[in-house]
This record gives sequence, C-alpha cells and structure tokens, in this order.
Amino acid sequence: MTEPVQHAERAPAAPRTEHHHVVIVGGGSAGITVAARLRRALGGSALALVEPSTRHYYQPLWTLAGGGVVDKRRSERPEADLIPRGATWVQDAVAEFRPDDGYLLTAGGRRIGYDFLVVCPGIQLDWEAVPGLRESLGREGVVSIWSYEHLDATWELIREFRGGTAVFTFPSTPVKCPGAAQKIMYLAEDHFRRTGVRERTQVIFASAAPSIYGVERYAKTLRAVVERKRIETRFRHNLIEVRPHAREAVFERLDGGEPVVIGYDLLHVCPPQSAPDVVKRSPLAAPSGWLDLDKHTLQHLRFPNVFGLGDAGSLPTAKTGAAVRAQAKVLVRNLLAARQGRELPARYDGYTACPIVTGYGKLVLAEFDYDLTPRETFPFDQSKERRSMYLLKRYGLPLLYWQAMVRGRA
Repeated sequence: MTEPVQHAERAPAAPRTEHHHVVIVGGGSAGITVAARLRRALGGSALALVEPSTRHYYQPLWTLAGGGVVDKRRSERPEADLIPRGATWVQDAVAEFRPDDGYLLTAGGRRIGYDFLVVCPGIQLDWEAVPGLRESLGREGVVSIWSYEHLDATWELIREFRGGTAVFTFPSTPVKCPGAAQKIMYLAEDHFRRTGVRERTQVIFASAAPSIYGVERYAKTLRAVVERKRIETRFRHNLIEVRPHAREAVFERLDGGEPVVIGYDLLHVCPPQSAPDVVKRSPLAAPSGWLDLDKHTLQHLRFPNVFGLGDAGSLPTAKTGAAVRAQAKVLVRNLLAARQGRELPARYDGYTACPIVTGYGKLVLAEFDYDLTPRETFPFDQSKERRSMYLLKRYGLPLLYWQAMVRGRA
C-alpha cells in the first residue's frame, strides 16, 4: 500500500522589516500636524506615518453638518493630499507595539523599527458598550454626529421631527469634543422653534456629568441657555441600553438609585469612548488604558523615545482640535531636543478650546487649561454668546485647519 503523502506545514512568512528615524502612528489631526512640523525640521525622508485610512476628516464641522448648516463632504479631504512631501506613508494599521524592542508590527505583516515613536491613533468609539445602540443607529429614531455615516440621518430626523420627546445623551467616559453633545441639542431646539413644533416637544439632556460644564465661567452662560430654551437636564444619568423597538433609553443613575427608562421619539447619542484596543493592550498604556504620558512634556513616562498626543493620551484636559494644535508645538520641540540629548524645553499647560454653538448664529468660545482657568484669545468676554464667534467656527477655523494647522504653519 502506498503511504499517504505527508504535507509539511508552511511556515509563516517573516515580517517585512524596515526602519525610520521617526515613526508617527495615526494620520488624523495630531499625526498630520506633527508630521508637517517635523518635516520642516528634519526633512520628509526621516519620517514614516502609519495610517490605514484614505480619507481625512475635519470633525468639528460634523456638528454643523448634523444641524443642516453645511454639507458633510466639506469636512473631508484625501489623506494622500496631507502626507508631507518625502515622508513614507505606511497605509496599514498597527497590530502591536513593541517599545522594549523599538519596533511595531502592522496588520499587514510589516515590522517597523524606529529611533523615535509618536503615538496619536485617535480615540475609539465603543458603540457596542451600549446594548441596542449599534444596530439601531441611523434608524428607529437613533442618530449621532459622532458617525460620519449617520450625519445626514441626524439632520433628516431633526428636520422632519414633528414633536414628542427628543433626548440627547453624554456618557461617563472621556470623549472627543465633549461640547458637541450640547451643540447639536441647541441647534435641534432652535430648529424645532423655527418649524413650529417646539411647543409640543420635550427636550431632555441626559448627561453622566455632574453639571452642564466644568468651567464655571462658561457654565453660568450655558445654564442660562438651558433655562431660556426650557431644556430638562438630568445629570449623573449614564446611557446603558437602547431598546429601539420600544423606543426607550435606559440610564444608570451614577448618584445611586434604580435605573431610569426614558421613552423617546428622537435619541441623539454621544457614544462611550476609550483608547484604541491596540493601545490598551500594549506596554504603552497606563492602568486606565490611555497612553501613559507626562502631561507637560508629552513624553512617555516609561519609554523616553516615545511621545504621544491627541485623543488617545492620558492628559487630563478636554480632547479637542485646539488641544492638539497646542500639544503638537510642545511635542515637536521636545522630540527635537531629545534626539540631541538635551533636556526637554517645552511644557504643555493643558490648553484646550471648545466653541460651543448655542443656536444658529450663536456661540460661546470656551478656552481654558489644566486648572480650568480661562485662557481666552480675544479682548472681550468670550463667555457671552456671540455671532462673531459662530462665524469664526463656521468659516475661520476650517480655513485655519486646512491651510495652516495640518501644514505645520499654526
């Protein structure tokens, strides 16, 4: 009898190995801004940028898109148009960080070594953390401006709303652009007035936070906005389940007590968010899961050739584009010093900014630092609602972003 042929198992292919002086993980606002600034100092050939996406988004416009002010397509550009000249674009996702050995592995099987690593992969939207949310998003009255895919559905639901209960949520986790949960609510309420359905509409802001805003200077104004608009606030209420067929939202009460069920006709959800899983399971993570960074120098607390910024970081400040712009300047100065063996000269003080739209044509420009001390740019009281600041958000800030910030000029 002929013996059966024994087929040897094929050994997995060895990872493709390469090395770059500086590797930047993430091609969003943070990664592109740092890459543009480093190119001016080091030249493009010293840089590699790891980013799988082909499209780049200016996400602050998503509030206005969800409110029917702008077309969402104005928020996007091809990623390739923003990669600094001469830099290597690794169009792949990181699968594993190996900071002890000075390299990372990509999902496509590349092994990329580095002298310095900048980690800024953004934030993860944990839709699945709320049972019923993912499957109901975009239908059954459930929408969110945190999803580009569902921006048009958000505006359609607001535009076609004919009365009932409109619920807007805010989770117990850190989120990118935390003020946006209120902004879309204020725009929706404004639109309900314009279309004559406000008198038969109950607007509820169900927030896991203890108050309307963490900085009293701006909270005072926002409390007046909520009162003027007759919005019902339910603080320390954290969304834990969506029951789409019954049109019910279930909230845990963070101050104790039984869960609260609120029926809705419109439910706008700000999803819980966290650091990307690849960061959480890596040696780069703090116990919280976020990148373990020095909050002033942006250098990693255990790996001196690793720096980080943006939404994945552990920095105790609001996660906004303005924060990224300030952080990028500090990080680049400190990384350049580190490669020369010098002490790190720059310090980030937690500066962030949140342009809080309070209605069509109205905006409060909140700016503050780690200590929640206002750090206002203009020589007038920015805690007041102003049309000029609304126009700045609508026209000025997108121009600043596309023409200056991501080009390394601001």
